[in-house]
Amino acid sequence: MKSGEPIYLVDGARTPFLKARNRPGPFAASDLATAAGRALLLRQPFAPTDLDEVILGCAAPSPDEVNIGRVVALRMGCGQKVPGWTVMRNCASGMQAIDSAIAQIRTGRSDLVLAGGVDALSRAPLLFGDAMVLWLANWYAAKSVGQRAALLATFRPASLAPVIGLMKGLTDPIVGLLMGQTAENLAYRFGITRAQMDAYAAQSHARVLAAQRQGRFAREVVPLYDPAGRLHAADDGVREDSTPENLAKLRPFFDRKYGNVTAGNSSQVTDGAAWVVVASERAVEKHKLVPRGRIVDSQWAGLDPAQMGLGPVHAATPILQRHGLGLNDLDAWEINEAFAAQVIACLRAWESDDYCRTELGLEGAMGTLDTEKLNVDGGAIALGHPVGASGARIALHVLEALERTGGRRGMAAICIGGGLGGAMLVEKI
Repeated sequence: MKSGEPIYLVDGARTPFLKARNRPGPFAASDLATAAGRALLLRQPFAPTDLDEVILGCAAPSPDEVNIGRVVALRMGCGQKVPGWTVMRNCASGMQAIDSAIAQIRTGRSDLVLAGGVDALSRAPLLFGDAMVLWLANWYAAKSVGQRAALLATFRPASLAPVIGLMKGLTDPIVGLLMGQTAENLAYRFGITRAQMDAYAAQSHARVLAAQRQGRFAREVVPLYDPAGRLHAADDGVREDSTPENLAKLRPFFDRKYGNVTAGNSSQVTDGAAWVVVASERAVEKHKLVPRGRIVDSQWAGLDPAQMGLGPVHAATPILQRHGLGLNDLDAWEINEAFAAQVIACLRAWESDDYCRTELGLEGAMGTLDTEKLNVDGGAIALGHPVGASGARIALHVLEALERTGGRRGMAAICIGGGLGGAMLVEKI
């Protein structure tokens, strides 16, 4: 991100992150994004129609919400003249929406943008396999009773076995690995043990529970009522019984024979939405806004898809170099917890002379990140990872952490399926 006029983060909000429970959740993705966006806009001094545009990240929109950014903009009352559009960068779609807002402001096309991300992963589709699709195509093309009778004789019940859309989406098409298998690669590369993964996962749950009890999500989270009238007031995937001892009882999921990555030390499949209001200095003055923070810099990086979990290292390091900062010169870090092994691997990569020299082109190790500054209120292992929303959530929450702790600068960083990383440097005002 080039230097220039300041880009302000005025405010933000998100829904509770609701765990998928092997069935469609109570909210469509557009329901979630609309609810969080309405609540956020209601507390602003400007009208929804004053927005220059709405940009929404979504990795898995449903077929009836393909340009979900436009659908949600209209549902939020932004009016027909406010453009709404959708971006997709896998796990960082919400962060991409913010970065796209920055680009629009930098070029002078916009001054006031609502940017965020959403996914309702519980509603990811079940698909027919190719054999069933071809059979149906022939069935509908048949022009006589005889042709259909012949087709019935070729039908095999096994063709009805569904293809799980979410599993397809979480499999890298280049290297053929599920995202959890890439985490197994990192665990092997950096010698990360099962006990270390489970201890990290338990810490994530403990930190979220502490944050909930102390009301740290009160400003950030917008309660929801579902169509049946049930209240969803808080992130519901966190568990008090997620201790190292209990997590150790779970079986590996991605490599059942030799692996150590389990459902318990991985992020949860979740539904949720998150938004931030991004503004230029002109918009701040025009609408008399009181910004909470400033987005100082952003960076995208590419790396081996089979090692995708190290994306935060590759994206955050150039930002630190540009600003002459060390890891602990920042007051808060949010690294999205796709997997416990992946976060630990990022920390070890920065500690490794060899990795920093060969992969990052540095003279030596970056150093050891103080984990008391990292994901201080827990992360996606306990909260969940609604893929499109997580990048926006961590950008918002790193600012929340700075405000609460009195810190000044923080980094939000995320690994991205396909071998990418994204990071944003945020400064509290």
